[in-house]
Amino acid sequence: MYAIVEIAGQQFKVEKDSKVFVHRLDAEEGAVVDFDKVLLVDNEGTVKVGKPVVEGAKVSAKVLGNVQGDKVWVFKKLRRKGYQKMNGHRQQFTQIQIENIIA
Repeated sequence: MYAIVEIAGQQFKVEKDSKVFVHRLDAEEGAVVDFDKVLLVDNEGTVKVGKPVVEGAKVSAKVLGNVQGDKVWVFKKLRRKGYQKMNGHRQQFTQIQIENIIA
């Protein structure tokens, strides 16, 4: 059984006991979070597609912790102008573990 769920503006394919990194959520470590925007549910060949969401479907997940992603370097340069600029960025993520898919 798997589901396509929208979490923080992005779509993820999730299964029971799978771990997913999503954009930072406002939840503490160990908290249980429910997601109602389930777009598709596949229960061993029986597919339910939402218009836009599946009615009565819900995905619950447990927050494992907040982490930072790898550093991404941004380098800008204009040739023959003497302009160079370097900047770094680390995205904030939340790791969740899918506990239950209710269809």
